[in-house]
Amino acid sequence: MSTPRPTVAAVVAQAADAYQARYGSAPAQRRIFRDLVACRTAALGGHKQQCPQCGHEVFTYNSCRNRHCPTCQGPARARWLAARAAELLPVPYFHVVFTLPAPLAPLALHNKRVVYGLLFRAVALTLRTIARDPQHLGADVGFLAVLHTWGQTLQHHPHLHCVVPGGGLSRDGSRWIPSGSHFFLPVRVLSRQFRRTFLRLLRAAYRQGKLRCRGSLARLADPTAWRHWLEPLERTEWVVYAKPPFGGARQVLKYLARYTHRVAISNQRLVAITDGRVSFRWKDYAHGHQHRTMTLDAVEFLRRFLLHRLPRGFQHIRHYGVLGNRRRAAALARIRVLLGAPPGPDAPEHADRGDEGPPRDACPQCGTGRLVVVATLAPVDAPHPRAGPPAWNTS
Repeated sequence: MSTPRPTVAAVVAQAADAYQARYGSAPAQRRIFRDLVACRTAALGGHKQQCPQCGHEVFTYNSCRNRHCPTCQGPARARWLAARAAELLPVPYFHVVFTLPAPLAPLALHNKRVVYGLLFRAVALTLRTIARDPQHLGADVGFLAVLHTWGQTLQHHPHLHCVVPGGGLSRDGSRWIPSGSHFFLPVRVLSRQFRRTFLRLLRAAYRQGKLRCRGSLARLADPTAWRHWLEPLERTEWVVYAKPPFGGARQVLKYLARYTHRVAISNQRLVAITDGRVSFRWKDYAHGHQHRTMTLDAVEFLRRFLLHRLPRGFQHIRHYGVLGNRRRAAALARIRVLLGAPPGPDAPEHADRGDEGPPRDACPQCGTGRLVVVATLAPVDAPHPRAGPPAWNTS
C-alpha cells in the first residue's frame, strides 16, 4: 500500500494541539487549522457522481475554500488565469520585484493590513511616477502586483511581484509609447523612489496613530526612538529587482500560475512528516539556485506557516494604472487599436480547467460519459482527513 503524500493539512492534524499549547492561537489561526484539516473530508460534506454509460462511481468531498489552504487554490487559480489570458497584450512583459528591508519586517508582521497596504501604494506610486517622467518612458503604465510575504524557508520576507507591459499610453491617450525590448525602467531610480515614497507613507501612518508598536517594538512608541530607528533605512539601498522580459504570453501565464494563488508553501514541496518533524524542499538562491531539503519541528513549521496569514478581506492581487479595475477594459481596447492588434480573446469556455485536457466531469473509467451527481453527502462533526464512511442523502 502506497504512503499518502504529506500535506500541510496532515501537519496541522498532527501538531495543531502542540502549537496552541506552546504559542496559543487567535480565532483566525484556529479557523485556518480547522479548515485545512476539514478540507475535502466528510466534515464538509460532498457528493456522489455516477457515469450513466458505464456505471462508474466517484465520491468527492467539498473543499474548505480558505485562501491559506494549499489544496483549494488550483481551481481558483485556473479561473483567474483564464481571465488574465484574455487581457494579454502583444508586447514584451517585465517582472519587477520590490522588497521591504529586513528591519521593517517585524513592524509589518505586527501591522499587516497597514504596512502591506503601504507597500502596494508605494510601489504603485513609484512605478507610475518614474514611468511618467519624460526622461524615462513619459507614459502612463498599467501593471499587476502580487504580494508575497515568504522566502523559500518560510521566514517572513515581504515583497511585491509586479508584471508590467513594456510600454504605456501617452498622457493624452493618443499613442502607445513602447519601452525598450530588453529594458523597462532604471532599477536604481526605482529603488530610491520606492524608499523615499514608502518612508513618507510610513511616517504619515505613524503620525496618524495607525501603527501598533508592541512587544519588541514597544520602544518605537516614543517619537524620538521612532525617528532614530528610521534613520538607517534612509541611507541603505532598498532592493528592487528587474528580471529579464518574459519570452511571450505563455511564459507570462506560467509565471502567474506559480505566484498568484498560493500562500507560503505548496503540498508538492513537502517531502515527509516523520516523528513530529516536517521535511520540505527549498531553493537556495544564494548558492546557485541549488535544491535543498530542510527539516523543521512540526510546531516550528506551523509557526512559520502562520506568519503569512493575511488579514481578513485583504486583497493580495491588485491592478494599477491604466490596467486598474475601473479602466482596464476600455484601456485594453484602446491599446489594441493603437498597436494594430486584433480584439482580445474571450475567456475559455472551461475556465476552471486551466489546461486543454478533458472536461472535469468526464468519466475517468470510460472517458466518454459525463459524471452526474446522484447523491449528496451530509457534513459530519469530526473534521479529520481519514473520516469514516459518509451518510448518503439520496432524497
